[in-house]
Amino acid sequence: MSLFIIHCQFTHFAHCQLPIQSTVISTTTNDTKCHHDDDSEPHTILQQIQEIANKVNTIEKTLGTYQESKQTNTQQDKYVKPLLNNSKKPSQIDVVLGGQWGDEGKGKLVDILSQSYDVCARVAGGSNAGHTIVVDGKKYKFHLLPSGVLNPKATCVIGNGVVIHLPSFLNELDNLATMDVDYTGRVLISDRAHMVFDFHQQVDGMCETKLGRNKIGTTKKGIGPAYASKISRNGIRIGDLQNWEYFEQRFRSLAAATLMAYPGLEIDVDEQLQYYKSISERVNSMTVDTIQYTNDAYHNGQKILVEGANATMLDIDFGTYPFVTSSNPSIGSVLTGLGVSPSKVSGIYGTVKAYCTRVGEGPFPTELVPTDAPDCIGTHLGTVGAEFGTTTGRQRRCGWLDIPQMQYSCLINGFTAINLTKLDVLTGLDEIQLGVAYKYNGKYLKSMPACLKSYSEAEVVYETLPGWTEDISNCKKFEDLPDNAQKYVLRVQELLGVPIRWIGVGHNRSDQIDRGEGWDLK
Repeated sequence: MSLFIIHCQFTHFAHCQLPIQSTVISTTTNDTKCHHDDDSEPHTILQQIQEIANKVNTIEKTLGTYQESKQTNTQQDKYVKPLLNNSKKPSQIDVVLGGQWGDEGKGKLVDILSQSYDVCARVAGGSNAGHTIVVDGKKYKFHLLPSGVLNPKATCVIGNGVVIHLPSFLNELDNLATMDVDYTGRVLISDRAHMVFDFHQQVDGMCETKLGRNKIGTTKKGIGPAYASKISRNGIRIGDLQNWEYFEQRFRSLAAATLMAYPGLEIDVDEQLQYYKSISERVNSMTVDTIQYTNDAYHNGQKILVEGANATMLDIDFGTYPFVTSSNPSIGSVLTGLGVSPSKVSGIYGTVKAYCTRVGEGPFPTELVPTDAPDCIGTHLGTVGAEFGTTTGRQRRCGWLDIPQMQYSCLINGFTAINLTKLDVLTGLDEIQLGVAYKYNGKYLKSMPACLKSYSEAEVVYETLPGWTEDISNCKKFEDLPDNAQKYVLRVQELLGVPIRWIGVGHNRSDQIDRGEGWDLK
């Protein structure tokens, strides 16, 4: 009976005859109407359907088969709405990045966070990166491995965007074993990651020497030349070791091309091939398709933490070029160096010191040159902060926190929270200055200068805040900090427009204040 009535109604509607002068009009309600003079009849398609439904309901009530449902009279509810899952998706891929010129203390946060993650990954750079972790008085130094390897339940992935010097990598693993860290079955290398050879490191040193006083200040770890081989399309990937004949052919070709390009360079090809043959079985046992592995882990609901290397101001595209590294240590490297889509990334945590440091050459607007004077702030920051490079041992240049530089970094990376490290190093200073703006030729700059000449000549506008003398190393909550320390943190947070969630108050793993997930924009 109901089907018969519906059929009749639709037949009536379908045969609604439109005179030639009739038109189909669109009103401000976007309803499509059959235009005729009888206002007593339903005009819109939706009204026609509603009329049919009302008649069906009447018949069903008469037959006793009608089931009451929640009805609304609003026009909006007559539309069929898509089924959307509005529940918040749990964090899947979170990222820790450096917001300055490196050495900000990313490894410490990764070490803390990684205890609750299933996968920890590196996505760019090589052994030029260095992270130092102190756990129960024991110091761990990492260059290629993610710091998350200290979590015995985490799998560590070295993504396709990393360039790997296998002798250094295997040495790092052996050192972990001597410190009773069991990494067996927990370290995976991308078959698409490119290899750094000893001659890449030799080339790196040769190029730096030729530059003389205009040197870049590289770590001479062969990172740039390895990426150059990659871009020149004669590089060798980790997965090539799985086919020895192919690897040998590629190696001999690359060595020949390098010898031709750099007269005076010496490569013992046979000795090198013998070495790589000897380690191939060990390396192959750790080599996998990390793109597939990582995406499978994501779809299986595992939590993934990406540990950035270097920092935004050393980015080959966004940094103080040419005084930069050879990769993209900003947010984009997570996608290209791990093989995941942007929609999978959740928290993006920017790590920044409470002051600023830089290793190597290049402009540094807020730098405080150290002197022998007892009240020299540059000396205080370098000494109290133990500012010496993990990879090279070089003394780091120190200066005040540079807010315009950090605002630029926030803009590029879209940080959802800030990890402010080494606040304790500022303890004991009478006053603390914040670089809050740049001026060039008497005018305020609205963005970061691309030209290094302009950048090096920019004048920094400072804001002065009162210091504190109280020891903060035992502070566990933000409210435990001295008032002036709180004011400093809040002022930095205000200027950056990003919440400061973590605050470092000492060098140990536990010397950290976490203000909680409520201080994360995600």
